[in-house]
Amino acid sequence: MKVLKFGGTSVGSAARIKGLLDIVNPSERQIVVLSAVAGTTNALVEIGQAYSAGKKDEAKDLIKQHKDKYEDLIKELFNTEAGYKNGKELIDYHFNLISSLANELFTPIEEKIILAQGELLSTTLWHFYLNEIGVSSVLLPALDFMKIDEDNEPMVEYIGEKLGHILAQYPDNSLFITQGYICRNSFGEIDNLRRGGSDYTASLIGAAIRADEVQIWTDIDGMHNNDPRVVKGTTPIAHLSFDEAAELAYFGAKILHPQSVFPAQKYNVPVRLLNTMEPNAKGTLISKDGAQKGCIRAIAAKDGITAIHIHSSRMLLAYGFLRRVFEIFERYKTPIDMITTSEVAVSLTIDDTTNLTDIIKEVEDFGTVTVDGEQTIVCVVGDFGLNSHGYAARVLDAVKHLPVRMISYGGSDFNVSILLNSDHKTEALRSLHNRLF
Repeated sequence: MKVLKFGGTSVGSAARIKGLLDIVNPSERQIVVLSAVAGTTNALVEIGQAYSAGKKDEAKDLIKQHKDKYEDLIKELFNTEAGYKNGKELIDYHFNLISSLANELFTPIEEKIILAQGELLSTTLWHFYLNEIGVSSVLLPALDFMKIDEDNEPMVEYIGEKLGHILAQYPDNSLFITQGYICRNSFGEIDNLRRGGSDYTASLIGAAIRADEVQIWTDIDGMHNNDPRVVKGTTPIAHLSFDEAAELAYFGAKILHPQSVFPAQKYNVPVRLLNTMEPNAKGTLISKDGAQKGCIRAIAAKDGITAIHIHSSRMLLAYGFLRRVFEIFERYKTPIDMITTSEVAVSLTIDDTTNLTDIIKEVEDFGTVTVDGEQTIVCVVGDFGLNSHGYAARVLDAVKHLPVRMISYGGSDFNVSILLNSDHKTEALRSLHNRLF
């Protein structure tokens, strides 16, 4: 069995929803994971924010605006009166549910209920459309089997057991549809896998049922060797290893959510990145044996980085110093991206500044602290193992004309990362591309 995930742009209009059948073969046993229709999640976030701020009239206007878009969508999607009636009743139900939350005490629980409506709409609308044209499908509510534990970690074995039991009830069906992104938490409440979570859903399902392959369908023909938005002449990469793909996804390759690599890697389920707009393009295959020795594969950049530099004479010959510093970030649940150290200083980077003020206040107990915002990590992925020679020098030579804030090399066999001011990102990407490719 395969798992196919389609993102918001792939279901962004009635024509594209209908066009899914150009890719999905109803006779092949598969699970199709759908994101919300393009623009829906952002609209639902705005509605939730209005409710949180007590702006019920603003929320009411936003709900009407977005419901009107779905009214237009179903007029194009369905060709029969019965089909349109089903679609109309569906959107009425979901938007009435959202409207009813104006009468509730609005908490994060209600916010997550609102955010779940996008995927519930997109999957049911496609299921209804397939029924209208006589294509058999089974709608699998993700809330029946997708679950996270008290640490917000997916329960892969639970997912596999529950989903396996559900699938066994439909031995004669081949096409199954479910929602990306949404799940239940350890209390049984509606929750989600955060942004990009539909990729994660597909990977988790693939891992849980030991799928033959997970396919991530987007609007890009695979993972490119640089950012095509700012660099000319980029090309898709035919084959990557799980480790290489994880590095690129984490450090800025937008086509794939970083977390989605790990379940597939753990259970050795290949992941293929494909283009809905060009279904015949080869895309990128990610598997355990995708690494190539003696070459550089790709470049990615991650914006929104904050650098923190701690200078302290107490570091000199002191054991336990770094542990005490890192414990501060752990308490505030703030991940660290890059780290460099010297005898009397440590520099590190974070991308979540939610608790930055409190973190800095505690870190200042250890020494002098300098904070630089608006930074970018540029990551070069390739063969940087013990037996490779000269690649790190080529990377640094390509950016020698730019002021580099930090360099991370040696922590991974697949990655050299540099930190610089975000103003220099485009120049760094282009210069690296010209020098390395």
